[in-house]
Amino acid sequence: MSIIDEVKQKTDIIEIISQYTKLTKAGKNLKGLCPFHSEKHGSFFIYPEQQTWHCFGACNTGGDVFSFLMKQQNIGFGDSLRLLAEKAGIPVPSNVDHREDKEKYEKLYQINLAAAQYFYNIFLNTASGEKAKIYATKRGLIEKSIIDFQLGYSLNSRDALKIYLLEKGYFDSELIQAGVLTKGEMLDSHDIFRNRLMFPILDIKGKFCGFGARAFEEGQPKYINSPQTPIFDKSGSLYGINLAASFIRKLDLAILVEGYMDVIIAHQSGFPNVVASMGTAITEKQINTLKKLTRNLILAMDSDTAGEESMLRCVSYENLIGNEIRVVILPAGKDPDDVIRSDKDTWQKLIEQAIPVIDYTFDIITSKLDLNIDSNRILAANKLLEIIGKITDPVRQGLYFHKLSVLTNINENNLLSASKNIKDKYNIRDSKNSEGKVISTCIHPVFSQPLEEYCLALLLQFPKLRSFKNKLEAEYFENSENREIFIALSHNDDLNLIKNSLDYTIWEYLDKLINKEVPSDKLEEKMAVCTLRLHEKCLRSLELKREVIFATEAASKGSIAGLTKLEEQGIEGSAQLREVFSKKSTGGLHGGDSNEGRKYTDKQKNREI
Repeated sequence: MSIIDEVKQKTDIIEIISQYTKLTKAGKNLKGLCPFHSEKHGSFFIYPEQQTWHCFGACNTGGDVFSFLMKQQNIGFGDSLRLLAEKAGIPVPSNVDHREDKEKYEKLYQINLAAAQYFYNIFLNTASGEKAKIYATKRGLIEKSIIDFQLGYSLNSRDALKIYLLEKGYFDSELIQAGVLTKGEMLDSHDIFRNRLMFPILDIKGKFCGFGARAFEEGQPKYINSPQTPIFDKSGSLYGINLAASFIRKLDLAILVEGYMDVIIAHQSGFPNVVASMGTAITEKQINTLKKLTRNLILAMDSDTAGEESMLRCVSYENLIGNEIRVVILPAGKDPDDVIRSDKDTWQKLIEQAIPVIDYTFDIITSKLDLNIDSNRILAANKLLEIIGKITDPVRQGLYFHKLSVLTNINENNLLSASKNIKDKYNIRDSKNSEGKVISTCIHPVFSQPLEEYCLALLLQFPKLRSFKNKLEAEYFENSENREIFIALSHNDDLNLIKNSLDYTIWEYLDKLINKEVPSDKLEEKMAVCTLRLHEKCLRSLELKREVIFATEAASKGSIAGLTKLEEQGIEGSAQLREVFSKKSTGGLHGGDSNEGRKYTDKQKNREI
């Protein structure tokens, strides 16, 4: 079983999505307010039997648990897979495990080094870099910090870096693989970073592996990172680790923050044991890196909802690091660099007063509830019992059961019984891996998509079919891994470029599709059938979901506006289906072989089931 299927099998989409929106029963399905846009009447639905979701409101999109987390956290497929794998206790192979030619990847480090030197020179020595220097000065950075962290500036040009690196003897394909160029819609390569303050990212050995970049223009993503490459994995990287590692060992303490500026200002102000996760999603890989340097970890994430959620997810990492993780309580609306620039002594006191992450969790949950009300005490108990259940140290777990009993005035024995009931409710049996980490063995069905796989296999194996890409849409692919491969196919024709643009966790699955046995006769006809059938499948799936929801909403007297919107969407879907049927019946499939693709995919489906 692939790592992707294993994560799907041990992940419950309801458990994940319920962390972000309140869900209520809607027949066999669940309904809630969409977590991606503001609305008064819930248009967001989960289909537990298929382990999928769909928003019938402004988003008008859906997918599986991976696509939900990708959209919610604004991360790629690989990061979503790793987050879910960590939650399920499934080890994800390191990217290093996939490296076969170390010399080949050494060149990728050299390219990133050359790019960093280019950006640094523009920042220091050109008029174009003046606004980047002004910004850095306003943020309180001194010259030594700019030198230590090799800050740079990327020109507002489509190909300035490309031309520079090509003149140095590198090839276009190498620059794409290194993550400094990307392919455009016309398949021409161009610079990824334009008109941005550049933060080179180095690994623990001091090798340049990627970049973070801050925009100067409005309407652009404020921060972007290098794409996933053989040498750069955002989920496993820690900004500043090359400079901080020795100090973390010496001080026997690591302080983990979110942003680039947080790290630079901290180092500049005499706190050199600070590193950043470059976002709110702290991962097991990052914790494992720090664990080799120290067992003492303090989190100082931004004081917003995303930062709070990130710290709450770190409770289970205490088992991994083998020690208590502590949390800095930042003043409302302040980032670490705000606090440090304002008063270094205040920051030092906050570090000294950091509280255990589980105590922080207690405070966050109970601060929003009036515990004089019985229902709120029960709600607090249920939420915190799930947190306490993750503690593997029986002594600490017992202490927190006692704390919860005092806090809620619920008998300790009753809390212990309730804790067991929560596990039974989600059908979770706890076991431990080789590191003693609690893992979930809850099993959910894995839904393969033979038609999607067959279509991708045709496109990957037979370049002459690539023209059919324009007749397909990403939404036709329900499984996120298939959708990711199709998107990569849409931008590249070369298999190596396609592979390098994908997260390494999909490589094994991609190779399976490339080597899938597909008869090579009547290819255009098979592809035409496959294209129409994928469109038909997508429309039928939406129609079925819409009909179920329409009936549920009508029965519960849902809003007139919501029912009207569903009805309008149904009319539009029916019209598209009729168009598909028309193409199938008027010879749009190149003659009388219109069942060829159907026979093959049905045969494959039966074989796999």
